[in-house]
Amino acid sequence: MKRRTRIAAVAVTTALLITAGTAGAALAAGGGAHSPHREAAALTGTAKLYRSAGDDITFSFDAHLAAKDTADPLKATGTFRWSHYLHGQGAWARAKVDCLVTGGKVAVVSGVITASDLPGAKGRRVGVTVHDLGRHDRLGYSWAAVGSPTDTKDLPRCVSSAPFEKVKQGTGDFTVVPWEPRF
Repeated sequence: MKRRTRIAAVAVTTALLITAGTAGAALAAGGGAHSPHREAAALTGTAKLYRSAGDDITFSFDAHLAAKDTADPLKATGTFRWSHYLHGQGAWARAKVDCLVTGGKVAVVSGVITASDLPGAKGRRVGVTVHDLGRHDRLGYSWAAVGSPTDTKDLPRCVSSAPFEKVKQGTGDFTVVPWEPRF
């Protein structure tokens, strides 16, 4: 019985070593984080925020930084949008991305509002922070301290708040591609 156990252990160890060697070769051949085919950074996905009062708040992101622009997060492209309604009252907005910085599973994206039904919002810059935690994502936004995106003047690019809001269970699917700049 001991001999069978040893043979099985040797077989498993050999299989693991072969697998590790194959994975290492793939990374060395260009499949790693610095592959020219990989985006430099990205934030994608949609989720609803949790609010005990029943607010209907949704955020969606489609923000990307191309590999060729890895040294300049101000060259990020894409859009993000959000809506916030409670008892039929609220607003929505869409922004054109003007900066994207990610680190690990955290992303900060900013953009200028291009369309909205919130009076005075169009043309204002806003920022949003996402923490990609699988099914427990979190989110924060630049207007957290001032009450409305219309109350923020001259917000710099890639500025937001800590991700203090919780994503409603079963709705979070944010994905952050970590930025690994090469300067």
